Amino acid sequence: MSSSRNTNDKASLLKWLPWVLLLLVLAAFIWLFTSMKSTSEATWEPPRTPPAEQQASEPVSDTPAPISSYHNAVARASQSVVNIYTTQTMAEHPYMDDPVLRRFFEDHSGPSQDQGSTNLGSGVIVSEDGYIVTNAHVIEKADEITVAFNDGRKSRARIIGTDPDSDLAVIKVDMTGLTPLGFREDPIRVGDLALAIGNPFGVGQTVTQGIISATGRTGLGVNKFEDFIQTDAAINPGNSGGALVDARGELVGINTVIFSRSGGSMGIGFAIPTALVEQVMNALIKDGRVSRGWLGIEIQSQLRDPTQLESSTGVEVLNVIEGGPAAKSGLRVGDIILTIDGVEMTDANTLIQYVARKPPNTELDAQILRQGKNAQVKIMLEERPVQEPVERPVVLQGESIGGMEDPSIQSDEEAPMMSKAERDRMREELMKLFEQDTATQ
Repeated sequence: MSSSRNTNDKASLLKWLPWVLLLLVLAAFIWLFTSMKSTSEATWEPPRTPPAEQQASEPVSDTPAPISSYHNAVARASQSVVNIYTTQTMAEHPYMDDPVLRRFFEDHSGPSQDQGSTNLGSGVIVSEDGYIVTNAHVIEKADEITVAFNDGRKSRARIIGTDPDSDLAVIKVDMTGLTPLGFREDPIRVGDLALAIGNPFGVGQTVTQGIISATGRTGLGVNKFEDFIQTDAAINPGNSGGALVDARGELVGINTVIFSRSGGSMGIGFAIPTALVEQVMNALIKDGRVSRGWLGIEIQSQLRDPTQLESSTGVEVLNVIEGGPAAKSGLRVGDIILTIDGVEMTDANTLIQYVARKPPNTELDAQILRQGKNAQVKIMLEERPVQEPVERPVVLQGESIGGMEDPSIQSDEEAPMMSKAERDRMREELMKLFEQDTATQ
């Protein structure tokens, strides 16, 4: 009997199963049709910028709650910025070998010992064990270097290496546990906030605020290798070698020179970017010198006619030095270098900076234009030979403008010389004065 009941249940289930499956199929079809209809009737909307990109693109000045203080950024960065005092021994006056004249100078001009000329600048701590980056001209010809820290401590420093071509130098103090200043990783942008920290005119550590006015400034004639950040943050004599930091207190450059006709800040200051600082700093610490790549050519930018709509780019080869890397690679006079390693060479300075940042024995892939036809040339760089230093122009200087070098102090070659007759006459007059003083006493 139970067997017969089970058989009836199975038959009933099989009877209704097709209808159940049909209902499920119809329900699925209705749901799919409804979804397609609602999608087709949806209102079209334009693409939206992601919130993160919107926030990054909005200028700080337009935000509803602008930053009212940069105290935290300054407090973080200022402990890594130091004041640098250098002393240079001045030679004895050429008339000090005469006892009478020596007595006159001692009575009227102070002691006859060698005098010391003290200059000032700034520097940035880059390691916990005492390495400091500054400008090469800050410590130039220094006999003694004193570093004053933000917490009041002082220490003598020694020179690790200098690179006049980029105007950078590394010095070291025998101290540990210092606080290095972090380098900014993201590229700096025009319009970003900039804070300059240094020791202007020796008044003590000072912070000034501005923005990044421009990047990639070249052709100023200050250094051989230029890639300056321009800022309107006040930079004055004594700021050289100091830090240019962003709103987070991260280093973006080393303050170097100012454009000034009065000696003070005129809103145009220049700093060496951290990319170049890092390259030179590592080379000086490791080898004590900077080794740069060299092509062995003389070049000029393509002449640009502003009246022509077609833009001309590339760098023309004016001369190929015999036996140099370019000559060995087959580069010829008249060739126009369009790109190197895929980077467009827009002008001569771009090419010089690109090559100089490559180490010797680096192979470059250059695309050139030769007699109207494109060609590829592979060049193996060699080490750049030592060249004569670049003299700094008067209008673009650091400490030598605005009182850093005392114009009243002259070197031996600049000291006005008296003739023998004038010297003897002066000696006789001084002898009479000394005799009168003795008789009076």
